[in-house]
Formats: sequence, C-alpha cells, structure tokens
Amino acid sequence: MRRQHGPIAPVLLEGDVPAWLVLGYRELHEVTSNPQLYARDSRRWNAWDRIPPDSPLIPIVGFQPTAMFAEGEEHQRRAGAISDVLAAVDQFELRNHCERIADKLIDTFAGSGEADLVNQYARPIPLLALAWMLGLPESEASDLMRDMYITLDSREGAVEAHQRIFIGLRRLLDRRRENPAPDVPSRLLAHPEKLTDDEIVPDLSIVLFAGQQPTADWIGNTLRLMLTDNRFAVTLSGGRGSVGQALNEVLWADTPTQNFAARWAARDTHLGGQRIQTGDLLVLSYAAANTDPQVQPGSFAGTGGNNAHMSFSHGEHGCPYPARELAEIIAHAAVEVLLDRLPDVRLAVAANALVWRPSVWMRGLTALPVKFAPAHVTGA
Repeated sequence: MRRQHGPIAPVLLEGDVPAWLVLGYRELHEVTSNPQLYARDSRRWNAWDRIPPDSPLIPIVGFQPTAMFAEGEEHQRRAGAISDVLAAVDQFELRNHCERIADKLIDTFAGSGEADLVNQYARPIPLLALAWMLGLPESEASDLMRDMYITLDSREGAVEAHQRIFIGLRRLLDRRRENPAPDVPSRLLAHPEKLTDDEIVPDLSIVLFAGQQPTADWIGNTLRLMLTDNRFAVTLSGGRGSVGQALNEVLWADTPTQNFAARWAARDTHLGGQRIQTGDLLVLSYAAANTDPQVQPGSFAGTGGNNAHMSFSHGEHGCPYPARELAEIIAHAAVEVLLDRLPDVRLAVAANALVWRPSVWMRGLTALPVKFAPAHVTGA
C-alpha cells in the first residue's frame, strides 16, 4: 500500500465501506496533533447510511458518551480527571501487587511443567491489576474477569456481560460514595470536575477495556519475542537486562493496537497527497507508522531506548501518560516474575506454529504453549 499510494491509502472496511488508512509516521503525527481538523466524534461519519445495525464495525466506531469520543473542553475535562486519578496510583504498591498476582497465577501451573502463557498468565494479570486499582474485592474481580473475557471475545452473551460490567461499576460507585477508599472510583467521585455517575461509569469502562487487552498482548508478545529471538536467549537463565528492551521492541515491531478507527474529517482537506472530504473516516495504523522506512531505525535491534513509537497514539486523544506508566509497570512485573520463577521456560511448539488472532485491530497470540522443569509453589 505504501508503494502504491504513499502515506495515505484508500481502503475498504467490512461491508466494502470506504476509509483512509494512515500509514505514514509524519501523517499520523499530523492527524493526532490536530483535533479540530481530524475530530473524534464518530457522528460526523459520512458513511453511516451504509452501516447496518448489526455491522461488526458498530462496537468500534459507534458513538459512546465517553471521554474517548468527547471533543474540546468536554474531552479535556473528563480525560484530565482520568489522568489525575491514574497519576495518584501508588506505583510501588502496584508493582508489588502485580508481583503477587503473577506469583499466584504461576502457582496454578508451576508444578505441571507446562502452561499456556497467553490464557493462563498474560490475559488475567492486567485485569486483576485493574480490579485492584478499582478497589474491587476478589469475588467481584472474578466476575469482572469472566464478563470482560465474554465481551472481548464476542462470545454468546456478550451484550449481557457488558451490561453486567456497567451495573457492577455503578454498584461500586454507590459503595465508594458512602465509604471512600484510596482507589480510582473514590478519587473520581471527589475530583474537582464534579463528574456525574453517567460520566464516570462509561469512562471507567474505557479504562478497563483500553487497559486489559493491549496490556495482555504486550505481555504475551514480549514473552514470545524473548522465547524466540536469540538476542534475548541469554537472559532466560536469570538475567534481567533485556526485559525493558524487549518490551520497547515489541511496541515498535508487534504493537498490540495495530490499527484504530479513530478520526473523522471536520472539513475538506488534503493529507499525504490525498483529498480528504468532510466526514471521511481515517483509520490510524500505529503498526505501519512504527515501521515507516522514513523514520524507522535500520533494524529493530537498534531501537534501544527510542520511545518515539506511536503505539500509545499521540496528542490529546492519545493514551494518558499515567496510564502508559501503569501499563508498563504491569507488563514489566509480569515478564520478570515469570522468568525468575521459570528460568528454563521454552516453547512447546515450533516458533512458526504460533498463531496470531485473526484481527486487523489488535495483534496478539491465540496461545503461547511452553514447557519447563516443574517448579515449587510459593503459596503467595
């Protein structure tokens, strides 16, 4: 597409719905830096008359009354409150809690000598960490994890599961209004912006969904890299020097969020040599921007401490900086604890037998089967 169309390519979404795919790093930076021209409210879309009610695009582009689709002062007010309360999370306490979560999960399979590190490990850790930040008791965290998986996997009962998540969050707000605690919902209720329950609940759901699958895939993709790339093999016997490098390299080469249906043109314009009309949808390709030959280092091995990737997007609608820090703490703890506990872990199948989920939006493995010498259970 880059060779044929340049940095902006015309594409068809499911149902042959036209859109623009932003491939260029500089163009993606331009789009995300100009929210007045490339707006976030999906109700601007000029193709709604071509979208049936049961279209699989609805969950992705359908307008929701959340900070994610808000614009201008409304977005700044709500996104600012989310950023403030996430910044108040004790990062040292989060790290310790994530280590306890990791130990507890590893205990469930340590004695067997084999595991699926995606479904038994990488997926539960971010959700359990998020539940802790929300102040959910263990019993409710288990229910939340079940409903999140049903929703994320689009399994039977997904709509009902999503409704249960909202009901649970409203119930949590009611409890925190009566008995505040040092957690995210209590801080949102006490925030100077005076957010209503109808604002807090959907924004909390966005925090959950945006924090769960991308972080789980970040963990899984990093473990895959460290188990399949000889540059990281020497660290599997106990060294830790390359965990941070591997996490960063995955954000360049295998970023969890590959593409995001994210912006609608507020007026006619030109971008990357293409004429963009009012209401056109621009799909942001973080994966393509990260591998743009105009800006990409000669090899992924050379990314080192270069954090200029677009994996967290950019601009006022990018992932809030405190959320990025918390995601990195969760992912770093998950990888380190696993390598500490199971230093001889190795793939149980050939590397080319690993299967990626069939999604144009997210990049993650369906499973990561491994073997190792049976290890002791810590009883964490």
